[in-house]
Amino acid sequence: MELDNFVSQHSPGESDDRFELENSKLLDIDVDGTVLTKAGSMIAYQGDLSFTGRSSAEGGLGGFIKSKVSSEGTPVMEVEGTGQLYVADQEKQIQVLSLADGESISVNGNDVLAFEATVDYSISTIGSLGGASAAGLTNVFLTGPGLIAITTHGDPLVLEPPVKTDPDATVAWSADLSPSIKTNRSLSDAIGQSSGETYQMEFTGDGGFVVVQPFEERPGQHEA
Repeated sequence: MELDNFVSQHSPGESDDRFELENSKLLDIDVDGTVLTKAGSMIAYQGDLSFTGRSSAEGGLGGFIKSKVSSEGTPVMEVEGTGQLYVADQEKQIQVLSLADGESISVNGNDVLAFEATVDYSISTIGSLGGASAAGLTNVFLTGPGLIAITTHGDPLVLEPPVKTDPDATVAWSADLSPSIKTNRSLSDAIGQSSGETYQMEFTGDGGFVVVQPFEERPGQHEA
């Protein structure tokens, strides 16, 4: 490929969208004011932007999304100014969603990439997973109006309840659902985990949705 063609083919797209996918793994945010993003997700920026890390653990995403089991945290940065911000997270695919006024979704803390300042947020904690992975334990409750960007390893699958899911593969669910933690000893025996029980998230009800990914994401683990 000629150099000029390479440059033109891979230059940023032009649109009026505030959250624009340059490709499935790279998000272009048109910043004019304030936006919140996952710390460490910035790969490049243009314009006059400032970055402020939130250090207080109070106020949910105002500080760290903490897991009581793993002690892992997801620090968040506030980006202010005017310019273009390019963010990505470990080659995970990015899903851009628009929340209407009062519309809510609960998202795994590991999978929140960015959201507009108009979006309200709070932390919700699902019951203890004991010795199991904590990937599905601490979730961020996001309420519109505004755009949000979440990440998934591979293409997501959206299921309707009733359904049981692996916490490590559970990305998000609709606000009207309240999952509980269940164990399945027979499944544990079947896969040879004799030292403990297999933990599952159980979603019940007649409506709503659950988002899962084709990858078990454990703390500190990334897709090869």
